[in-house]
Amino acid sequence: MQNHLSPFSTINFSSVNTQKNKELSDKYNRAEQKFIDLLAIKNLDQQLHIKPELRREFENVLNTAIGAAYQDNSKNDHNEAAHLFLQRILYRINRLYLFWYDDLHHYDNERSLYLQQIRDRIETAWQEWELAQISIETLRHQAEQHLDVKQALIKRVQYDLNPELSPESHYIRDEMDADGYRHLLAIASFDGLVEGSRLSRILGGTANPIQCTLVKVLLEEYGNGRFNRKHSTFFAQMLNEFGMDTEPEAYFDLVPWAVLACANHNFLMTERKRHYLRYCGGLTYFEVAGPSAYRNYMAAAQRLNLSDAAMGYWDLHIREDERHGQWMLDDVALPLAEMYPNQAWEILLGYDQEKFMGDRAAKAIVHSIYNL
Repeated sequence: MQNHLSPFSTINFSSVNTQKNKELSDKYNRAEQKFIDLLAIKNLDQQLHIKPELRREFENVLNTAIGAAYQDNSKNDHNEAAHLFLQRILYRINRLYLFWYDDLHHYDNERSLYLQQIRDRIETAWQEWELAQISIETLRHQAEQHLDVKQALIKRVQYDLNPELSPESHYIRDEMDADGYRHLLAIASFDGLVEGSRLSRILGGTANPIQCTLVKVLLEEYGNGRFNRKHSTFFAQMLNEFGMDTEPEAYFDLVPWAVLACANHNFLMTERKRHYLRYCGGLTYFEVAGPSAYRNYMAAAQRLNLSDAAMGYWDLHIREDERHGQWMLDDVALPLAEMYPNQAWEILLGYDQEKFMGDRAAKAIVHSIYNL
């Protein structure tokens, strides 16, 4: 199977927010290509020790981007381009945790200490910036005062099962045209064609009912082992209906940085078991809130008189994620809050952060569609 996002492929760095500034775009484009070239070097760590100049140009741009994205609070072309550059670099490292059925040599450097160093440099600055946008002290105070975290979770879920329609939701339901729908599918395919893969990273360990519930969620995402029932297969059928590319990551260059950030955040949460509570809180929100978003997409498809095949994935998820959301609340989040009473606020943090980042990604997708 050919993988469209080979670590060694040539990319065309572009963004709605950087097209007006070709020099800025070219700088980040060159730096990302330099990083792709580094990924292709055999024995990367050893070669960089011998020839440290190989990494100099990339790292100079990396340092500039970290400052622009996470230290400059203004919103401008440089700031937005820096976010995109950093999330793309981080994703290129993180995706090595998954197997893509491509050239085995693409994984030669998967345990490179240099790649770990770059990942950690980006994640440290990025996560500090992300956490500053959530009221962590309020959540900690709730735990310290022994306020009921379980009731706080239940209250959140009750609201998010059927939230008020946002401006983005109204646009998708009432205004988005067929070209916009195809653009939505292209961006959504970034996750839809590989969904559930990151969840698999946290399933190992001691057996208990919580673990078994997470396994059930994963199995349903994977069609209980039947490829024709796997959720990604239904997404591919939607793409086929429009004659679109069904290979994973085929539309990578269309993906806004806010969407990439959601993927990279999930990689971080699943790769570090210390963030287990945060991940389960985030997954609870994702499964609970999914049906309301998918109903918006269904409404748009029905308004556009599209075929059942062009919306089948949404219909499947509306039905299954309603069940998954209840499982996540009753059999994962609430039991974890009892098991870890002093750290239960981290479940709320994961829930709230997933909601914040998901809303930001939705705004970016609609902005991308609106500016077609």
